[in-house]
Amino acid sequence: MLSGQVSMLIPTAGKAFQEREGPAKSGAAQLATSFGELLSAKLRELNDSQKQADRLTLQYLAGQVQDLHQVTLALEQASLSLQLAVQVRNKVLEAYQEIFRMQL
Repeated sequence: MLSGQVSMLIPTAGKAFQEREGPAKSGAAQLATSFGELLSAKLRELNDSQKQADRLTLQYLAGQVQDLHQVTLALEQASLSLQLAVQVRNKVLEAYQEIFRMQL
């Protein structure tokens, strides 16, 4: 379902925040690396929740899972996680655009 879309974001996020080679990292470089690692980890968690919801849905449709509440909760958790990720992305883009518009 949505797990394919989330899976495509993980390599992109990792490339955007790769560590740069150099003699010493400044505090900003370390912060960017930490942010990149955090972002990649959270995107992996989001992807896992989407996959879990997809798996439970397919199992329910196949009759392997009888608890509809479990399936519904997994789907809702995945949906809310995705909505949160989209809102965080929107805020990050807004902040980037605001910084980009600043005059030096």
